Amino acid sequence: MSTASVDIALPRLLTGLSQPGMARLARHLDVHGSLPAPAALDGPALIELAERAKLRGRGGARFPAAIKMRAVRASRGRAIVVANGCESEPMSAKDALLLAELPHLVLDGAALAARAVGAEHVIVAYEGRRGSDSRQSLEHALKERRAAGVDSVRFELFAAAETFLTGQETSLVSQINGGEPRPTFIPPRPTQRGVRRRPTLVQNVETLAHLALIARHGAGWYGAVGTDDEPGSTLVTVLGAVNAPGVYEIECGTALESLLAAAGGLRGAIAGLLIGGYFGSWLPAGVVAELAVCDASLARHDAALGCGVLIALPSGACPVAETVRVAIYLATETANQCGPCVHGSAAIARTLHAIAEGSAAPGALADLGRWTQSLPGRGACHLPDGLAHFVSTALRTFPAAFDDHARHGPCESCGAPALLHIPAPSRPR
Repeated sequence: MSTASVDIALPRLLTGLSQPGMARLARHLDVHGSLPAPAALDGPALIELAERAKLRGRGGARFPAAIKMRAVRASRGRAIVVANGCESEPMSAKDALLLAELPHLVLDGAALAARAVGAEHVIVAYEGRRGSDSRQSLEHALKERRAAGVDSVRFELFAAAETFLTGQETSLVSQINGGEPRPTFIPPRPTQRGVRRRPTLVQNVETLAHLALIARHGAGWYGAVGTDDEPGSTLVTVLGAVNAPGVYEIECGTALESLLAAAGGLRGAIAGLLIGGYFGSWLPAGVVAELAVCDASLARHDAALGCGVLIALPSGACPVAETVRVAIYLATETANQCGPCVHGSAAIARTLHAIAEGSAAPGALADLGRWTQSLPGRGACHLPDGLAHFVSTALRTFPAAFDDHARHGPCESCGAPALLHIPAPSRPR
């Protein structure tokens, strides 16, 4: 995979990645310098700095980082920080890249987050089986930091289960507490009672890496790129019908055409785009020229950047087959604790499969339209919401393809190699 930036003011997070040694502490400090001392930037000042920078989470929800930190700091009890590197979105590669190749930037950010909320303990979570490179890199980085006396906090590594919901913050907290990788109902939120029943800040590793640079360079530096509402840069995994798939660092608000050009350009005609991963939105190919990679632009098309995944669907692929496979996968990843999700997700997946096979009952497409409107907001987590949105945007973007499958069954393109990756089951179904 390629790793690159788009704008001449970048890279920031990916600085030095093209050269060997960025996983080493000495090289990291040579490129980025040391963190400001607590006397120069204490906890409250750090939260205020994140607020001035308008730093938002990069795990999917884009929630303001300062609000989360302030909530944890205000809660009773000694706080804990969880650096969330569980990239449960199957098509995303950005967090694994940071953990494996730039661990010190993430650990710097985690140490700063601990300073901000008054924590002495940081847990760095990564995905178990797929995270061997991350674990090895983090172990070596922590050994270097202990020898150099860099940190005043205690770090712990945690191998999380590999399920689609593992990175959801209450699911991750449940696992660390010895439970199942299952989202829990709120309140209380982890900011009030999380790991070991203590106030817990769960923050995505890319967010923490940004925090590490903001602390060094300031809010003005961070906002020198991006837009007024969405300052800074962000990492995007670009896949599918592009000539150089990989992780790209872009200025928020970059024209989608520029990002695709940086990824080597499109590899022929495309049928559409999937933006935001498996909780994301299908969009028609014709909107490429009018889109910028920021939520303000994407929202006009009922889309959001989410986990930072952009997939160009080649014209030779079948959008129905791709949508059905993902819908079945998401339906099998339910936590099996909310009736509307368990039954609603299964009904959507079954009906989609019947449509793809040409065996659906009359009115199946109308049923899907109704179910995808009624399912969201009825579970402990956002899995039913994400599945419903993913399917509804597919129906809207590729109506002719779904209608053709409902009438005639599989098309010639259904047998093409699958584009959207479905992980092997990591637990009994």
